[in-house]
Amino acid sequence: MATSSTRAVADALPTALVYKTPSCGCCNLWVDHMREAGFEVDARNLNDLIPVKIDAGVPPRMSSCHTALIDGYVVEGHIPAEHVKRLLEERPDVVGIAVPGMPIGSPGMEGIGARPYQVLSWDRDGNMEVYAEVDPRR
Repeated sequence: MATSSTRAVADALPTALVYKTPSCGCCNLWVDHMREAGFEVDARNLNDLIPVKIDAGVPPRMSSCHTALIDGYVVEGHIPAEHVKRLLEERPDVVGIAVPGMPIGSPGMEGIGARPYQVLSWDRDGNMEVYAEVDPRR
């Protein structure tokens, strides 16, 4: 059952500004996933995402195929919308959350061979922690 604070976050979801490359199909699928979860998405195509990632403070080992900026946080890669909503509700003192690489089974990367993966967070000092464990097989 949703709590009143969960409903408040869902009722007032901020716009996700997503930077991706024009030819990335899995990025388009993740954008669709976020829209289906209730986010308004402003998807912008760029041929070079490295300057965006550097400006956003994405550590190279956290990098994925797209970078989103959402309400003061960096959301890097194929993160399930439920964890983005949790981030916005809890407001931890982190720069952002990431799913490094492109794990099979993550939103936009669905397919045969899905395996568990982690959503990681990082702070301004570069400290990383596991933010969530995800098993898409469930």
